[in-house]
Amino acid sequence: MIAPRRPPSRVGELRQNQLLHTFGVGALADLPNLSVVIMGLRHWDHTHSEKIEERRLLAAVRSKLGGQVEALRTPPYVPETRDPSAEWARIGVPVGLFPRWLRCSRTQCNVLAPANAGMFDLLDNPFAPDRTRYVHNCHGQGNRRPVAVPARFLLACERGHLDDFPWLYFAHRGADPGPGHTLTMQERGSTGEVANLFVTCSCEASRSMAEAFGLAAARRLPACRGYHPHLGVFDECGEPTRTIALGATNTWFAMQLSAFSLPPDRDELRRLVAAHWSGGLEVLARLDEPTARAVLPTMASWPAVVHYGVDAVLAAVAHHAENGGDDDTDETDLRTPEWQQFTRDADADSPDFTTRRAPAPPGTDGWLDRVVLVPRLRQVSALYGFTRIDAPEWQVERTPDARRVRLADGGETWVPCAETRGEGIFLRLSEDRLADWERRPQVRARERLLIRAHEQWRAARRLPPGEWPGARYLLLHTLAHVLIRQFALECGYGASGIGERVYARTGSDPMAGVLLYTAARDSEGTLGGLVSLGRPDRLGPLVEQALDAARLCSSDPLCAEHDPRVHGRLYGAACHVCLFAAETSCERGNHYLDRALLVDTLAGDGSGFFLG
Repeated sequence: MIAPRRPPSRVGELRQNQLLHTFGVGALADLPNLSVVIMGLRHWDHTHSEKIEERRLLAAVRSKLGGQVEALRTPPYVPETRDPSAEWARIGVPVGLFPRWLRCSRTQCNVLAPANAGMFDLLDNPFAPDRTRYVHNCHGQGNRRPVAVPARFLLACERGHLDDFPWLYFAHRGADPGPGHTLTMQERGSTGEVANLFVTCSCEASRSMAEAFGLAAARRLPACRGYHPHLGVFDECGEPTRTIALGATNTWFAMQLSAFSLPPDRDELRRLVAAHWSGGLEVLARLDEPTARAVLPTMASWPAVVHYGVDAVLAAVAHHAENGGDDDTDETDLRTPEWQQFTRDADADSPDFTTRRAPAPPGTDGWLDRVVLVPRLRQVSALYGFTRIDAPEWQVERTPDARRVRLADGGETWVPCAETRGEGIFLRLSEDRLADWERRPQVRARERLLIRAHEQWRAARRLPPGEWPGARYLLLHTLAHVLIRQFALECGYGASGIGERVYARTGSDPMAGVLLYTAARDSEGTLGGLVSLGRPDRLGPLVEQALDAARLCSSDPLCAEHDPRVHGRLYGAACHVCLFAAETSCERGNHYLDRALLVDTLAGDGSGFFLG
């Protein structure tokens, strides 16, 4: 990792996937002696980045950020060698010091000041980057000087701005103290809670940090200045601010889109042509064929369709023109093409996506419509923004643009991505059996209860009403979780290494299925342990065991009788003992789960899909 100073110095290490999921652009990375912010894409040198091809995902990102996005790229990387002066030591992701206020760690000192105030020195260590640190000159000499640690608190607002805590403003209760003041942070007690932390000035002004928290804190803190530390720019804001602790998980939430690489087909090309029609492809419909062939490779939309060839693209353009542009396309709908691929009768066989239809286990004819083994799949995830304070909507593409923080000042021309390969099992439930279940009075009563809790949850967060995923989604999501737990006992992968993708939709084109998959950065993917569970002789007993385990939780009856309306929860009969999964596995953060919709629990309201 490279810090933006001259000459640049490495200050730590992060894995490539972490730069997308945990420490992406705008996030704070807590290194051993430093706290840094990952700088915006304008500061990145993508000379050593790999360009990743995934047409559907790039089209979805463009629909959110604009047509100026040219590519998906991995973070820059050069393999490490034993030579600390080689090229790898100069390649990385740029970071900047944040927060910019530091505190001396010497108990007798505790001075609090900006890093550029002249009180602190930066000690580089090119041979051990994790030992790079700031020191204070109050005691000792050379490396024996006390380490200066980052200040513990920051300011943030709901529009995604992040700023240093206004220490002078806070200590002097909003008054301008003028120059020549020195602050210290003193701890008066042994508990470490904020009520025992005091910011004290050399003029004897003092204030407890407890006043920076709580409902009344907004009146004691300045309005937001609109600062983006990863961009180094200010926006117009003025929103109320709140104090957050350094290292708090709500300082950064990734906004990602992910897609599986599907074999190219005619329908996908038609969707791409519809998406780029107003962006220039409509011109081709008015040209003769020789001219259209010459013009097409010069158009801005050509990179999105180049893999199909000129003949196929011109045919799709002609089809679109003849049908009056009636193709219904939604570039952000990444799941419908995947669903169509999984539910086709013909198996897929491509380097990045292979499927194989398998017979359903005995005894599942009434509810399991299809089993598809996926020996090979490729998933690409792209980071196109982030939020602070509150997480984005579960369907991130529906998050208001006002909450999304941009990755580059002036517009993104590329976005960082990660590529993984693996395997999976796809299960499709019987649509007739599912529709009958949805019409049952007990299911509708249970859904009304869950909807009221859902509305309470959104109202408490000042979110608009709606976005209820439906009882069908809760059923499939719960089934996925119980199967993840059971599969992890048999396939050799940990439960945190198995992911889910739920396909749930009602209406004229319904969907009802789940994909359980595992993926790794290795180019060969994973080892086949998950696919092997899809054989009828293994899948049937595993499903029965998973459902039996779901019927009784060791936290029952508390878990089975949990009323989500009491505290406005997004789950019913669910807890860490029976259903909750790792963050890497669950696409909804362990929300929208309910054993009562899956099986007959101790509460016994008769709403379970699998009764008896």
